[in-house]
Amino acid sequence: MPTIGIVAGEASGDLLGSHLIRAIKKHRPDVEFIGIAGPKMMGEGAKTLFPIEKLSVRGYVEVLRHLPGLLKIRRQLRRHFLDNPPDLFIGIDAPDFNFALERSLKRKGIRTIHYVSPSIWAWRKGRMGKIKRAVSHMLALFPFEPELYVRADVPVTYVGHPLADFIPLNPDAEAARENLKIKPEKLVITLLPGSRQSEVQQLAELYVKTARLIFEKRPEAQFLVPLITRETRTIFERALYANEGQELPVQILFGHAHLAMEAADAVIVASGTATLEAALYKRPMIITYRMPGLSWQILKRMNYLPYVGLPNILAQRFVVPELLQHDATPEKLSETMLKMLNDKAECRNIRSEFTRMHESLRQNAEERAAQAVLAYL
Repeated sequence: MPTIGIVAGEASGDLLGSHLIRAIKKHRPDVEFIGIAGPKMMGEGAKTLFPIEKLSVRGYVEVLRHLPGLLKIRRQLRRHFLDNPPDLFIGIDAPDFNFALERSLKRKGIRTIHYVSPSIWAWRKGRMGKIKRAVSHMLALFPFEPELYVRADVPVTYVGHPLADFIPLNPDAEAARENLKIKPEKLVITLLPGSRQSEVQQLAELYVKTARLIFEKRPEAQFLVPLITRETRTIFERALYANEGQELPVQILFGHAHLAMEAADAVIVASGTATLEAALYKRPMIITYRMPGLSWQILKRMNYLPYVGLPNILAQRFVVPELLQHDATPEKLSETMLKMLNDKAECRNIRSEFTRMHESLRQNAEERAAQAVLAYL
């Protein structure tokens, strides 16, 4: 029975992995998957040796704090796969963790596929040599990435982005609002402070204060806050009470982030995959982020691009505003959001740009990725 080793590092990787496993099993139902998997991948039959939460650490300072545990897990995984060699190994995102593991396995003759090209086009450009030593084949999500790998003689396949296949080209805001029992006349603003506890801790107070300022000017506003865990919900609720936000029309949802984006007139979103999701739902947005000061200083020194949000990176221009770290204040966020909402022509331009982006990324990604993997079995 063929075996594929597979490691995902966080919720977005778990989603990608689940789609990939399902597509592979359509052609080869006999394949087994084992490594580090989240609930969606396990739902498709993957076996996990460690909880995926152990790898869900972001930011330089935070990674350093958890480094001994991460290194121990990687050593144990390496030993498992060398003692029980899979026919193929797939690392899904989590490049700092997966590349070192992939390099060790590739040296021992195990072929390795990495799903999701790291942002070498944005920072750490010296990484290509490391990637070449670690990866037998790269699966790229964005259309400008393959050229970088072709130049470096790294086998690569552009597969498109699975989210572009899953999210409809023409979102139905009316149906989403009916689902959430929101009145048609409401101005709906969705607040997406991230999936990790550390992100929500950094952004919850900022979002509550921003919502208060928007509500003062636009009393018809209603705010949706999708959060995926009880812990992150508790953090946000505490921020509401601490900042006199109990009377704000805030609806906290358990999950349902896509529904909350589809129902929205606009979105305030933490940098990350959610920025692309909001773009695919054609929603005007403000991208914002805060992190511990030391992590921010390190990131600033290493970054080469002027943008951090995926929609702006894909467009190679500032389609939507980014307010980061010291610029991420309630006053600036609320002022920018109100200005955006009042500029109907600009909102139409944003939606048109996001539609073009969606069409370029819609490539039947899970099937393309599955075919690239199956070629190695």
